[in-house]
Amino acid sequence: MTSGLDGRSVIVTGAGSGIGRATALAFAAEGARVVVADLNVEGAEAVVNEIEQAGGSAVAVTGDLSEQAVVDRVTETAVERFGGVDVLVNNAGIMDRMSALADVSDAEWERVIRVNLTAPFLLTRAVLPHMLAAGKGAIVSTASEAGLRGSAAGAAYTASKHGVVGLTKNLAVMYRKQGIRANAIAPGGTATPIVVDAEQGTHGPTALGPHFVNVGRVAQPEEQAAAIVFLASDAAGNINGVVLPVDDGWSAV
Repeated sequence: MTSGLDGRSVIVTGAGSGIGRATALAFAAEGARVVVADLNVEGAEAVVNEIEQAGGSAVAVTGDLSEQAVVDRVTETAVERFGGVDVLVNNAGIMDRMSALADVSDAEWERVIRVNLTAPFLLTRAVLPHMLAAGKGAIVSTASEAGLRGSAAGAAYTASKHGVVGLTKNLAVMYRKQGIRANAIAPGGTATPIVVDAEQGTHGPTALGPHFVNVGRVAQPEEQAAAIVFLASDAAGNINGVVLPVDDGWSAV
């Protein structure tokens, strides 16, 4: 079975680096037209240039995806440039400071939840009318091992990724009769530019330390991207509401 992605309109968030960059390039290699959404202007434009130099079609939209105006601009760009939204990849995210709940500041909590959970909600809500009008669509979100367990990150990040899992499953149930599929990947350790600014010696990092065993090898971004593209493709046409660990077996430990 072919991927069926040729000519489709795809939005990838956090596409300026890491898993998002690899995902945008992978969709473009399948013939999809890609909206490269990222906070970093230079990174987003570099990915668009890579895609175009390889003969693909892409456009960059930059800004903070936790802001409704940016979400609207991303959606409008996909519709105006590429005729609609066939695939949405909610990938953009940030780490917390591995803080235990009693140590989480309001600022840390609000920023992590806003970027990791509210932004995917806003963008999914924005693209759904276009998918519903077309009678089909695929949504793939980047969750995390922290969305499957309590020992992979701090309180804010863990809560945000559990939220992504819940949002994914609810979407799958609510809209399956309208031809829309929603799935997620749960990456383990992956070689990306995301930096964890943890305060060593505080309760969170100290409590989590002994749990980071048997985590498996560190994945390359392209391995996560391959799973995302598969879940969005026609080959996964009957896969809906799944959270797929891409973690070298960490979730099985």
